[in-house]
Amino acid sequence: MALSGSAVLAIWNGIKPEAEDEFVSWHVREHIPERVGLPGFRRGRRYVAVSGHPKYFNFYETDDTAVLSSPTYVERLNAPTSWTRSVVSNFTDTSRTVCAVSFTHGLGDGAAIMTLQLSTTLPREVFARNLDELSSRLMAEPGIIGAHLLEGDANAGGQATAEKALRDRPDETASWILLIEGVDAERLAALDHDGLLSDALAAAGASADLRKGLYSLQYSLAQNQVATTLA
Repeated sequence: MALSGSAVLAIWNGIKPEAEDEFVSWHVREHIPERVGLPGFRRGRRYVAVSGHPKYFNFYETDDTAVLSSPTYVERLNAPTSWTRSVVSNFTDTSRTVCAVSFTHGLGDGAAIMTLQLSTTLPREVFARNLDELSSRLMAEPGIIGAHLLEGDANAGGQATAEKALRDRPDETASWILLIEGVDAERLAALDHDGLLSDALAAAGASADLRKGLYSLQYSLAQNQVATTLA
């Protein structure tokens, strides 16, 4: 469906092989419910790679970017649970970006998502307009059900926290992120047959250093589901 709220926290990460089972359990049993239960968080989703790197992609939809620097959220980041400490210390290749939603299109949720980390030399308004036009064309393709453009905020989420200190190196960030949802990974992969999507992104003003991943949905949790569970 169209994204809920006007901001997204977008995260990619790998995990050391010996900690993967623990990561999968922790993420769905503790971490995502904990985050989605915080004020201003609306939904969390986790995906696993069909192709691309790192292995996992997850994101949280929030009311606005202020939620992601709020005292309540920062307090949580500075008081990780013992399970969080155990798991996050095994993260690898982490990318974490606070984003404003530039546009969001779609109805319903896709079983798979293509992630495109982009940069450009164009003015932000021009680039966003070009990608909106491209996304409208993509949405007309069979099996494509959503397209969302996120603009990274380089000044948000950069503060040092206890949780961030657990990771093996400073987090990477993305300037722009285009998310394309589809009914399955095969439909999404077909968008870039013979490099057609890459060429279209270049024509829209995307620089050559784009990073693409194709991911399958593993878990999704909305704020009202957490509230129902706790009631």
